[in-house]
Amino acid sequence: MMTISYQDVHDELSNGFEASWIRVLQKNDKEKLCYIDKIYNEAFCVYGYCKAIKLAITTVCRLWRHIFDRRLMMPSAHVTVEFVCVQWKNIVQILGPRTTFGLLFIISLIIYKWKRRHLSIYNGIEEYLQRKNNLKPIRYSYSDIKKMTKYFKMKLGEGGFGSVYKGKLRSGHYVAIKILGKSKTSGQDFINEVATIGRIHHVNVVRLVGFCVEGSVRALVYEFMPNGSLNNYIFTEGKERNDSLSDEKIFDISLGIARGIEYLHQGCDMQILHFDIKPHNILLDENFTPKISDFGLARLCPLNNNVVLTTLRGTIGYIAPELFYKNIGGISHKADVYSFGMLLMEMANRRRNLNTQTNHSSKIYFPLWVYDHVEEVKSIELNDITNEELDEKKIKKMIMVALWCIQMKPCDRPSIGKVIEMLESHVESLEMPPKPYLYPPDS
Repeated sequence: MMTISYQDVHDELSNGFEASWIRVLQKNDKEKLCYIDKIYNEAFCVYGYCKAIKLAITTVCRLWRHIFDRRLMMPSAHVTVEFVCVQWKNIVQILGPRTTFGLLFIISLIIYKWKRRHLSIYNGIEEYLQRKNNLKPIRYSYSDIKKMTKYFKMKLGEGGFGSVYKGKLRSGHYVAIKILGKSKTSGQDFINEVATIGRIHHVNVVRLVGFCVEGSVRALVYEFMPNGSLNNYIFTEGKERNDSLSDEKIFDISLGIARGIEYLHQGCDMQILHFDIKPHNILLDENFTPKISDFGLARLCPLNNNVVLTTLRGTIGYIAPELFYKNIGGISHKADVYSFGMLLMEMANRRRNLNTQTNHSSKIYFPLWVYDHVEEVKSIELNDITNEELDEKKIKKMIMVALWCIQMKPCDRPSIGKVIEMLESHVESLEMPPKPYLYPPDS
């Protein structure tokens, strides 16, 4: 029998060892099934189960064996750290294949659910398009889309919605093709776009030439707007003056946008609310005629009805306050009027309404500052535009109409039809609007 010296014990203790009181099982020489009870710190042995359990014990810690031999009076009980490790190894060997199979099953189930969900999205789009056989836009295959774009050779832009490419039809006409990215929604944005623009024919609304739904691919084919978006012309910081538009042209564009919105609100059998009127969504053709675009957030609703929305829609800086504050009025066509007012203010001033870089703190939010100076509009510096170029009356009229449009309560804003009437009238006939607020006043 091997002995162990106190020096061995000292060396082992100085190096440290790991003691575990895990309830473990071990076969001894008398065919007993033995374990250490972690509550009483005693060894217990049971007959009858040893032959049913085969344990592969290969090495035994001598120090631990002798210490436990005397304390527990188990001459051949091999209860060691190595034993616990072997037990864990056996558990892994037993559970390993089952765990692997379980993980593979769970992963397969997730993939199946994901594919089924996306298949239902595209099936829903297909069913909608089949029901709307009277839609006039042409349906293209993905192969057609690739040929039009010469395999996506010329990218015009990119955003959260996807990418836009320049394409060419067989007729020789150029088009802009929007390839929608992978959407987490039920395809509702795509359906909205096809359903709304597909039925619209107006000089101030971009025309949908066609669309593509093939597998997971969704694409929209629009008429091409060579002058890009209004965004590039009204924000002229760092640009030469001759790169921007004249005040007269800016005014004409604002009137065209208003007429396009009026058509959406009143010119169709269903009222179309855009919910995202902003400079980036106003495209300009070769003659700088404005075209309202991007109907992904649009809603169709019966005329003169309020809308119930479950999610916030629009772009910060142009979103109507009733979408934030439910106590100031219902959501209706007046939400687009508010967005147009914010756009109109930016067009008149040729700068963003919220400008934290200005040298004057009072000018950070331009609508509040301009309200106090609208009677002195002759002295307003619109990005160093000279007096010779400035059409004072038209600019002042745009500002006053914008102030009416951005009133906090929807009921205080004019309809878009009234907005057009105000833009076409003389500035002297316009009443001074109430002062706008950034937040609802305390009640």
